[in-house]
Amino acid sequence: MLYKINLKNAEDEILLDDQVYEFLTTDPYLVKIDFINNLRKHSSGCAVFQRTWKEGYRDYRNETIYLHKLIAEKFLAKTKTKEKKLVGALNGNKLDCRLENLAYRSRAVASRMRVTKSREGYTGVYRENKRFRAVISMNKKTIHLGMYDTAEEAAMAYNKKSMELFGEDGKQNKIKVNTKQGKD
Repeated sequence: MLYKINLKNAEDEILLDDQVYEFLTTDPYLVKIDFINNLRKHSSGCAVFQRTWKEGYRDYRNETIYLHKLIAEKFLAKTKTKEKKLVGALNGNKLDCRLENLAYRSRAVASRMRVTKSREGYTGVYRENKRFRAVISMNKKTIHLGMYDTAEEAAMAYNKKSMELFGEDGKQNKIKVNTKQGKD
């Protein structure tokens, strides 16, 4: 069964499977802090529980629990290695916390999977005058892949090289369909 949990500060929902939902709603500590009903969307896009309370005369204590990390530590601990110690969402949706969507990754893979902030909308694609340069990095070195007439062509070149270098761990740009019609 799929559970959809509303966030306190956003219209988005968290996706959970049975096993995870049962854990979150029966663990004594998580029940005590009303964890499931106090999840918020973090600025990074993932779900988080945060609280602050006064402890003593002037001291305050903070607690932050990232949902995806909590789930991975409880259910996916056997897949964690010295190299693969960061938790990521396989489909890119940080609020999809189903077990089938979470996996430990290396820092390099996590870095490649980040959402691009490129002006062109594609990882590894940069505009130079009226053309588009495609580049990819490996072992801290930039590899020039060529110059292209469209951002989409450059993104396809990036995708091909990414698959060649990194296989399934390589980032793939989602190519937008070009709706421009040719001139008659």
